[in-house]
Amino acid sequence: MKKLYIFSLAASLFCVAGCQKFLDQPALGYYSDADLFSNDATARTAVNAAYIPLTFTDAAANPLWVLGDVASDDTVIGGNAGEQADYTAIDLFNVLPGNAAVQSLWSRYYDGVNRCNVVIGGLTADNTNVSETAKTQILAQAKFLRAYYYFTLTNFYGNIPLRLKVSTLEDAALAASPQAQVYTQIEKDLTEAAAGLPAKWESNTDQGRATKGAALALLAKASLFQNKFTQAIQFSEQVEALGYALTDNFSDNFSSSAKNNNEAIFSVWHTRGAQPLQGNSLNYWFAPRSLNGAGTFFPTQSLVDNFEANDPRLDLTLARAGKPYFDSTFDPSWSTTGYLSKKHVQPISEVPTTTKNDGNLNYEAIRFADILLIKAEALNESGQSSAALAPLNRVRERARKNFTGTPPADLLAAITVVNQAQLRDLIRRERRSEMALEFQRFFDVIRYGQAYAESAIRPGAPNFNYTNNRFFPIPQNERNANGKL
Repeated sequence: MKKLYIFSLAASLFCVAGCQKFLDQPALGYYSDADLFSNDATARTAVNAAYIPLTFTDAAANPLWVLGDVASDDTVIGGNAGEQADYTAIDLFNVLPGNAAVQSLWSRYYDGVNRCNVVIGGLTADNTNVSETAKTQILAQAKFLRAYYYFTLTNFYGNIPLRLKVSTLEDAALAASPQAQVYTQIEKDLTEAAAGLPAKWESNTDQGRATKGAALALLAKASLFQNKFTQAIQFSEQVEALGYALTDNFSDNFSSSAKNNNEAIFSVWHTRGAQPLQGNSLNYWFAPRSLNGAGTFFPTQSLVDNFEANDPRLDLTLARAGKPYFDSTFDPSWSTTGYLSKKHVQPISEVPTTTKNDGNLNYEAIRFADILLIKAEALNESGQSSAALAPLNRVRERARKNFTGTPPADLLAAITVVNQAQLRDLIRRERRSEMALEFQRFFDVIRYGQAYAESAIRPGAPNFNYTNNRFFPIPQNERNANGKL
């Protein structure tokens, strides 16, 4: 008999669905399968729980930012020497299987997989207690989430156990599956999710739920990562056809007042002031110590140098000398690199220093600019370099619009290069500027290949070796528990 703990379920509803009334209820203990899938409402409660591991209510427990950006050339770990030893080890690639960040992300995302498996296993074909409409939508959400968790896990850890049902003592030990097999399951889950999800949820209480666009967008990304360029183009175009658009203001993607914008394809929802805590604690981890933050996430000079001259995204992405830090004066001594991230951080006027870990910014896990850049890359890599210019220049044109005053004539000028190798470099540079500090850089650095990865990472981490470090080690606690690894 499978059980889910209801305190976590209650927390999830406010986080991803905005249903405050449910949150007012006390923790009720455990639901058995019979109760959990006895009607539409309880089944929705089960799938709500599957969204919880995505959140950053405790950013130390969800170190996506550490493995995704600190491991790359975009950021380094701040703080006093030895203070965040395991995070510094990621930064320098002194990574052992017992590393806390390596273990935390594995545990959290496999917890997400398990929650999805509870839902998928509970909503069997012979369940007549849940309506067919609700069953279709709930199963589709669970399959999208399972695919998202596995996409993240296999890109960080490579060959991993592929668990497609709730584990028992008898089958808890499971050998790792080849990454190709994991991707096959990801594609299957996303295809089925896209068929069952709505293009848009009509109720405000469903904010944050996966949509058809989210499933198609992740299919586009998974296809690109496997060098399936034709499919990446097709899925990107299907996403476009659903009506997504770039926001006029680049910063709307990182603003608490613009959460529901047309660029957001899949958002991890956060709300401040809730009990239990449902705020985004990245606000604390990324803010400087003088403003009651942890001061642990510092952008590098390498990232700054990637931005073209006068690119307005630079000062919307990070803080630097001579520029304001929201409603405070920036002090370069706040950071060992001289820079701070502005994404995932809110001004004191929105989140006081006394509640720094309770921000209400969403994490934009997938946004439309990403899809345009995926399409541009896939077109170029498939020999359609001229066609790649249109989606690439759409991203640049939006960035240009964010310049205050009259922009220089050559600011982010339209790219016209059609030489495949040269355009490849330009697309990679554009992607780094557009998606900076959104926890995706390590994936890109690694998939670009050994020469690129070693030239990018080794200046700051001489220990980095592509063959040894393209994947993080399977955690020691998992090795101890699973005798088949």
